[in-house]
Amino acid sequence: MSSGDDLSLKRFRAPRYWPTWLLWLSLRLVAKLPFRLQLALGRGLGRLLGLAMRRQRRIARRNLGICFPELSQAETESLLARHFEAVGMSFVEMGIGWFTPVERLRRLIRVEGREHLERAMADERGVLLLTAHFTTLETGVSIFLDVCPGLYSMYRPQRNAMTDVMIRKGRSRFTSRQIARDNVRALVRALKAGKVVAYLPDQTYVGNQSTLLPFFGEPAMTNVAMSKLARIGNARVLPYLFRRLPGTEGYLVTIGPPFEGVPSDDAAADTLQWVHALERHIRLAPDQYLWLYKKFKNRPPPLPDPYADL
Repeated sequence: MSSGDDLSLKRFRAPRYWPTWLLWLSLRLVAKLPFRLQLALGRGLGRLLGLAMRRQRRIARRNLGICFPELSQAETESLLARHFEAVGMSFVEMGIGWFTPVERLRRLIRVEGREHLERAMADERGVLLLTAHFTTLETGVSIFLDVCPGLYSMYRPQRNAMTDVMIRKGRSRFTSRQIARDNVRALVRALKAGKVVAYLPDQTYVGNQSTLLPFFGEPAMTNVAMSKLARIGNARVLPYLFRRLPGTEGYLVTIGPPFEGVPSDDAAADTLQWVHALERHIRLAPDQYLWLYKKFKNRPPPLPDPYADL
């Protein structure tokens, strides 16, 4: 884990950081509200964001049209509206995940499949725990240390220095160590030492560890590095997925069994097992996956750019 000095926010006094301070304080306040009020606040915020984020709204609409062509226009618009409500909830859920006492989180979050992780850890090998960019991310991972003491996680450094520290500080309460996503050596060392490492490989990736794989039937540049990482680190690979339940039921975390035959010499086939598990989970609550980014960008010719006219 980073040192206390590394996670101190006191040094960010310049006026350019004041909006980030406002967000930090708001999250702390929101975490104290009753869950029903948190839900209402998040959905209201999401409706406002849906009006303000016009470009992201067009991207999300295009992604939904590609992935769910069976939906009518009215059904797509309804799903899009619910998605922005989920995006609004994601800000509220930062507060829930970062500041809600663990005792309350245990009542709010139900975990299924702990036995799969426990059996994988009993092999005295590392475990690569695959999760994804759902709007419920911060609540879904907030129970990490309760499920697996000593868990490590990957993170993406942020351009805004205070935002970067704020996120790492918020997540520090449920992960023993945070590894920057480009620090592959540290990740492999952790796996070789028998650690459990949470890893998010679902967003578009370009590089020698990527290939075109179908996502809801449409070719997308896909990160296949998890297969190589698991092989080098002698690790088992398990899915760790989550969703918000209807009404005030809270959240459900689902830990699946290890992917069969992973890692193998076929990184694309290994990764397809993960993609299929992710697709099945998205279909349970499609509004809760993060559709605001360009999932199908950077594809090689002759594949078209589905966002060219946006």
